[in-house]
Amino acid sequence: MASGLGAIILVLIIVKQDIDKNSPEVDLLQADLARVQAQDARVKESFANFNAAALNEISQTARTQAQVAALKNDISRKQEALKQQQTAVASIKSSIEKTPTAKPDDALKSNQGGEENYIMGLKVEGRKIIFLIDSSASMTDEKLIDIIRRKNSSASEKKRGPKWQRSKRIARWLLARTPKSSQVAVLAYSNKTTNLGGSGWFDSRDVSSINKVIADLDQLVPSGATNLQLGLQAARKLQPTNLYLLTDGLPTAGQSSYAGLNPFSSCGGLLGRSNTISGPCRVKLFQQTLAESALAKGVKVDVILLPIEGDPQAAPWYWRWTSATGGLLITPAESWP
Repeated sequence: MASGLGAIILVLIIVKQDIDKNSPEVDLLQADLARVQAQDARVKESFANFNAAALNEISQTARTQAQVAALKNDISRKQEALKQQQTAVASIKSSIEKTPTAKPDDALKSNQGGEENYIMGLKVEGRKIIFLIDSSASMTDEKLIDIIRRKNSSASEKKRGPKWQRSKRIARWLLARTPKSSQVAVLAYSNKTTNLGGSGWFDSRDVSSINKVIADLDQLVPSGATNLQLGLQAARKLQPTNLYLLTDGLPTAGQSSYAGLNPFSSCGGLLGRSNTISGPCRVKLFQQTLAESALAKGVKVDVILLPIEGDPQAAPWYWRWTSATGGLLITPAESWP
């Protein structure tokens, strides 16, 4: 029995020692488990990355959709602006088509357009029309320093003065718009008067006379003082129904005996004591000129007043004169005509 008990104990000891040892199948299962766990971790990581990418794609899609919507709104606004521009262009084209241009039988062709909106108030009309053009030295330029420089220059330099060139364009503009049934005369004045064209009245359709006027105007040299009284006296002899005066300021000389007139006692320029004339004296001279040499009652006077430095009283006084005759004072834009 003792031997049997010992054998049993020995068997138990052997079995106890083997219980902590793993079998090959367990090792394989553990290895598979580890691989599955690692694979699961990779799948979870991939899923998380996919979710992040999906969220980023959704966000990008939302931004793209917002940009598309903004572009659509911008396109819509531009299309509306384009429609408005097309409407404006169509309106301008229609206005251009309706603008009166020189007819085939017009005596003087002009490429200066019709009676633009900013000059619509000035309409050339009348049965006997005189265009009275200031050809004094100040009609060469706008600034006094430039006027003085040109005054002491050659005749060709005076004729190239920008204001004189503009004056000649205005004269052509007026001549091109005289009514077909009108009689026309063109006078220039400074310290003398000149009947441009070499005659008095001529028919507004008389091409030969108009060409003579243009030729004389091209040869005229702007110089001398501004003696409006001489110009009005010459115009009054022709008995016009309408007078269009082109000038840049109040007169600087006249024909009256100013030494015997009390208002001119301080005007040295009119009494031979000075080479200049002040602003207040120019106003007095203008008033005296109209008082002594105004045109007949009923003659409509329109004045085109070009700019000059240092004569602020010209516009209000010329306005008073034109308004009293039912005419207009025009101070045109720099780009006209």
